Amino acid sequence: MRFMTVAGPPSVGKTAVMTHTIRHLLDDGLRVAVAKIDCLDTRDGEKYSAMGIPVVVGLSHDTCPDHFYVANLEEIFQWASAEGSELLVLETAGLCHRCAPAIDGCLAVAVIDQLSGIDVPHKIGPVLSTADVVVITKGDVVSQAEREVFRQRVGKVNPGATLLEVNGLTGKGTLALKGLLLKAPSVETLTGRTLRETLPSGVCSYCMGEREVGASFQVGHVTKIKVGKGNAS
Repeated sequence: MRFMTVAGPPSVGKTAVMTHTIRHLLDDGLRVAVAKIDCLDTRDGEKYSAMGIPVVVGLSHDTCPDHFYVANLEEIFQWASAEGSELLVLETAGLCHRCAPAIDGCLAVAVIDQLSGIDVPHKIGPVLSTADVVVITKGDVVSQAEREVFRQRVGKVNPGATLLEVNGLTGKGTLALKGLLLKAPSVETLTGRTLRETLPSGVCSYCMGEREVGASFQVGHVTKIKVGKGNAS
């Protein structure tokens, strides 16, 4: 079964891009399953279910969605295999821009928004820098010059990725993405495979429910900012 991750910041059009792309795959007779990982709530599962394909939705609630995703990945893969799927698409929520869901030997797609600003590619982190394919959305509402500058910035962060411009409303550009998905390698299991990058660290007193502010209440993995003269960046 082919396995791919789709990740990126919130509201960039991940689900819109993938619903158009999956329709192309279904037209070719490919059996597709989707797992949607989000934080508090999502209706995206309904959009995928309306296409008549198997869908599972997971909400991470108080847990980082990528930690939640990795902890449940083996079970999700086994579920899709039992459904007889030939391709499993796992769409995971973008939360802190430090997300790192890509897995060695499996296709990783990052979706980013042209309207988010030209500095965003340098702020997102491994979700962009480790991707095989970078899909740029909402380019139809900016100038050609802005699109070229944005693509250049993305290329500096991830020079090896394939860049695609996709319109999430019309689906323009998703045929090219479909072609890349069909070239993705098949894997028998995800057990024992490795993430391309470590996940964000988050084991501190606030992770465990602490609410009071102050150094005396902070334990675990705590990173402090260096304040004072010379810190103006």
